[in-house]
Parts: sequence; C-alpha cells; structure tokens
Amino acid sequence: MDPLDFPADLEEDEADDLTYAVRPYAVTGGRTRTTTNEPLPVETLVQGLASPDQVGLTPERRKILELTSEQYLSVAELSAHVHLPVGIMRVLVSDLADSGQLRIHGTGSVSATSAPATSLSVLESVLNGISSL
Repeated sequence: MDPLDFPADLEEDEADDLTYAVRPYAVTGGRTRTTTNEPLPVETLVQGLASPDQVGLTPERRKILELTSEQYLSVAELSAHVHLPVGIMRVLVSDLADSGQLRIHGTGSVSATSAPATSLSVLESVLNGISSL
C-alpha cells in the first residue's frame, strides 16, 4: 500500500502517523546535515524571533516558531514536541537560524565533540523540560 493512499475510514491522527513514517527526510529536502556541517548539540537552546503566521512556512517550521516564541527550548525538546528525529530537527533549526527567524543560544565556541554541555544549568534545564513532557 502506498503510504499516501489512506483508507477512507482512517482517523486523522493515524493518517499523520503513516505520513511521518516516510516523510521526515522530505522535510529537509533529503539533507541530513546543517548548512555549517556542524551538528547542533541536543541541549542547544533556541529562541523564536519571527511570527509563526508567516506565509510559506512548512507546518514543522511553523510549529518550531510557535513553541519558541515565548520560551527557550532545546533541540531535543523541539524534536519531542514536533515528533521528528533529532537529526531532522537540527537541520530545521539551522535553516531557521540562517534565515534570521530563530536565535540559537549557547553554542559559542563549544563544539558537540569537545564538551557534552555548556554548563550544569543547561543540562538541568533540558532535564526539567524533558520531564515535563
């Protein structure tokens, strides 16, 4: 069965689950890396700068901007909220930051390979956010 040929009696949520079974990498145009080729650490905090009501945004990008418009969220938290793999979320966050719609906090000179987090407070913040899910 083609994943896009849904039975007529299929619930909307079930149809969404089937769509995302084949769709995550289509969201990034097949890309698996950020534009800088440096992956964002999962604890990187993100702040939305643009309105999620802009014309032309994909549903995933709109949701990211909605979630980060009033609070900072980590890449891991966004991944959980939007129901997309962390790798895909890293690409989307990077794209939104490159277009000036999102601000990335806490990456500075710390790379993902040199240190697991920028500070204990960031780890506590991520843990508290994940626990609240």
